[in-house]
Amino acid sequence: MTADIELRDAGIRDVDAIANLWYEGWRDGHVGHVPDGLLGHRRAEHFRERVPPRLQQTTVATIDSGIVGFVTVIDNEVEQIYVDRNARGGGVASSLLRHAEATIAGRFELAWLAVATGNARARRFYSRNGWRDAGAFDYGAEIAGGTFVVPCHRYEKTLATAGDKLIRC
Repeated sequence: MTADIELRDAGIRDVDAIANLWYEGWRDGHVGHVPDGLLGHRRAEHFRERVPPRLQQTTVATIDSGIVGFVTVIDNEVEQIYVDRNARGGGVASSLLRHAEATIAGRFELAWLAVATGNARARRFYSRNGWRDAGAFDYGAEIAGGTFVVPCHRYEKTLATAGDKLIRC
């Protein structure tokens, strides 16, 4: 039986849990798939610093009050989405992605996200969820004082917006 997944807005009390989950998830999905030069900019303390400015755009997934995943939406980009490895396969990622899509659909017709080229697991997940690989591009990953170029694939999904919905009386 799958546990109940609840989504809620992230708050200041969640910073450490989000940072730890992000750090572990990032290492799991990116080490070996991004240039080695980026690794020095992705230590645990860097994730702790990057969480607070994103809190208002972040939603957490909880099971039994424990944070098991999060998604951050900036404009029409699903900027971050991570799930604790112990919660994978239980619908958490799909719930977070659907939430991100709904958030974006209220304002934009097209959602996008970047996936490290070698992260085959993530690329399969997005494809299964109706996202289209729009091709390779260089993503400017945030680092202190600028960006670091990471070879990625841009995934896109056209969303129904409020103006597209047919209202029947």
